[in-house]
Amino acid sequence: MKHLIDPMDLSVQEIDHLLTVADDIILNKEKYQEVCRHKKLATLFFEPSTRTRLSFEAAMLELGGSILGFSSADSSSATKGESVSDTVRVVSGYADIIAMRHPKEGAPFAASRKLDVPLINAGDGGHNHPTQTLTDLMTIHQEKGRLNGFTIGMCGDLKFGRTVHSLIKALSRYEDIHFIMISPEELRLPEYIIKDVFEKKNISYREVKTMEEVMPELDILYMTRVQKERFFNEADYIRLKDSFILDERKLASAKKDLCIMHPLPRVNEISIKVDDDPRACYFKQALYGKYIRMALIMYLLGVSADEN
Repeated sequence: MKHLIDPMDLSVQEIDHLLTVADDIILNKEKYQEVCRHKKLATLFFEPSTRTRLSFEAAMLELGGSILGFSSADSSSATKGESVSDTVRVVSGYADIIAMRHPKEGAPFAASRKLDVPLINAGDGGHNHPTQTLTDLMTIHQEKGRLNGFTIGMCGDLKFGRTVHSLIKALSRYEDIHFIMISPEELRLPEYIIKDVFEKKNISYREVKTMEEVMPELDILYMTRVQKERFFNEADYIRLKDSFILDERKLASAKKDLCIMHPLPRVNEISIKVDDDPRACYFKQALYGKYIRMALIMYLLGVSADEN
């Protein structure tokens, strides 16, 4: 049984396959409308979400399947003390595939160990968010036409940002990518990622403190919000939340074909005036997430549009 817990669970060849299918879905939506007919997706979200949960649900519905589940732990038997493993094991009898988000790192992996249906990690604390990583890869693939040979700047909360950690690991398998990490000292990338990914694989990276000093070099700018829920001290959050805001002035020296990405939700780290800039890709990025999740659901269920 194939699960997706970590973005590295998928080989480069599997990712290429998913991107190819997602590309075809965009071009031939009608072809995929009945692929998952009579299949059910359970969305078990023990932590609030808008984009990820609705993207999964829209993906399954557009494949002709149906959905069930809950959107917060408060509306599940977790309030009665039921373990995550028990909840997921019970739900596996009602659904063909499960998408699960949980605030505790490792919870989806633990829940998947005794399942006989595929489980997709839809985010576990500050650890992994593999379908966001697939979304990010698809966005780069769509906007740049390749997954190699570019310079990417990652800006904001690099310490707690699971989307950043997952994307770095995924991109580390592609050639000629240069990473520039832009953050305040308090939110620097964890040392273990620097050692286990950049240094171990001899990948080019730099750490800087402002966007302005590297903006002309960037092919992709990956913005992240400073996440209040990841802070233990509210004073630290208030002090740092406005540290890195992308506006028109900072973009003045950027490349004409810069791709600006953001996993969303945005607070104020990107000025709304940037939304009309043709280089802003974050709303398209959210839409790409639906298509890549459609491809992933099909892959894990072992179904194909060519068989219908």
